[in-house]
Amino acid sequence: MPNKVVHFKSIGPVTFFRNRRSKNMKISVKPDKSVLISFPFFVSEQEVLSFLERNELWIRKQQDKAAARQQTFGEGFFTRTKMHTVTLQKGSQNGTVNVKNYDVTVFIRDFQAESARMAVEHTLTQIYRYEAQVLLPPRLKELAQTHGFSYNKVSVRNNKRNWGSCSSRNNISLNLQMMKLPDELIDYILLHELVHTEIKNHGQHFWKKLNEITGGKARELARQVKKYSTYTL
Repeated sequence: MPNKVVHFKSIGPVTFFRNRRSKNMKISVKPDKSVLISFPFFVSEQEVLSFLERNELWIRKQQDKAAARQQTFGEGFFTRTKMHTVTLQKGSQNGTVNVKNYDVTVFIRDFQAESARMAVEHTLTQIYRYEAQVLLPPRLKELAQTHGFSYNKVSVRNNKRNWGSCSSRNNISLNLQMMKLPDELIDYILLHELVHTEIKNHGQHFWKKLNEITGGKARELARQVKKYSTYTL
């Protein structure tokens, strides 16, 4: 089945993406409520459809959350990151930014314009990037020392498909969008990648090791992470 977009009555358009690197089927709900499902080459169309049906309730819940976020995007919008506060105010043009210490104000002329949303996303991404570069490498080093792991390099990227990755050379890449997660889930992702420095798959031994260093909560923490999106808004 080639990559294509299929419209479902209950959840809207779903993009089917056959991914060479996928080992499992994975569903992502984008900020515009559209759905992406990636799956390995060996998975049949019927298996993909059945997987979507089994996860329909979860998809609709994520779409409701996306809709709620869109409704709050307007004048007076306020959010607090790990180190900053961000406020939206009415202004003469979309995207003008004023920074005072760690207080960031974004001025928007037309809150309904796509350029306004893009301006806010750009500002938040820059904030997350700064915070991730400041906070994540020291925390990764601390956790590695605590649990006896070693790694090579660490980088921060804006990745829409995963929260982190560990290469065959033990270079760890972290998603700057992690900065919007609770601290406990940030630590879980860091530990997840550290375990990959020793175990390069998601088999039984991987989850056993991860469970040991997360106080027996590996699977529960993994489920909690799935509630969040790697998209900015």
